[in-house]
Amino acid sequence: MRPEAGGGPFRCDFSRERELCARGCRGALFGPVVAAAVILSHERRVRGLNDSKLLEPERREVLAERIRERAVAWAIAAVDAATIDYMNIYQASRMAMRLAVNRLRPQPEFVLVDAVPLDLAIPQQAVIKGDAQCHSIAAASILAKVYRDRCMRAWDEVFPEYGLAAHKGYATPEHRRAIEQHGLTPLHRLSFEPVRAGSVFPLDREFQLELFETVATQ
Repeated sequence: MRPEAGGGPFRCDFSRERELCARGCRGALFGPVVAAAVILSHERRVRGLNDSKLLEPERREVLAERIRERAVAWAIAAVDAATIDYMNIYQASRMAMRLAVNRLRPQPEFVLVDAVPLDLAIPQQAVIKGDAQCHSIAAASILAKVYRDRCMRAWDEVFPEYGLAAHKGYATPEHRRAIEQHGLTPLHRLSFEPVRAGSVFPLDREFQLELFETVATQ
């Protein structure tokens, strides 16, 4: 449990969801940024929800299955590494979160979002450290984390020399050494250090756009 700035601990409960409905999201050197959106049921509650980072992997898997079974609606969206490099991780995260919300059926009447305001026509509230305070945001963070971890295990079979199943694409010493030894994959985020340092070519989007424009006019 994280300490609150004012002194007392945050309490992760269902109070905000009683008034509203909701969603949530999560981010590394490799692969997409993934976000999830969840509308929890008042009747079919999921006990034990908390910030996904504070849960053991096995517990996350169990909770993710219960969330998918009991939620009124849930959706997952991912934005790839190339788009992250193009628009930066903050904007790519917002895009993934927005996509996840828009995929919900039924659509929510109100959105609780973890810290980051979104470009939505739906009324919303950004909650600081929302995954430690709100059940719906915690549920969304669990779905997103479980989905991304599964993606990393799948990509580990494609790129076994990088150890993705172990570190899930984050900037661990093992991952950095693998980049130094084996170079970059097409799914590494070139705009991130230390990935940028291992790139043979500079990340120059303006130059790329100029090339496309030159070819288009010929």
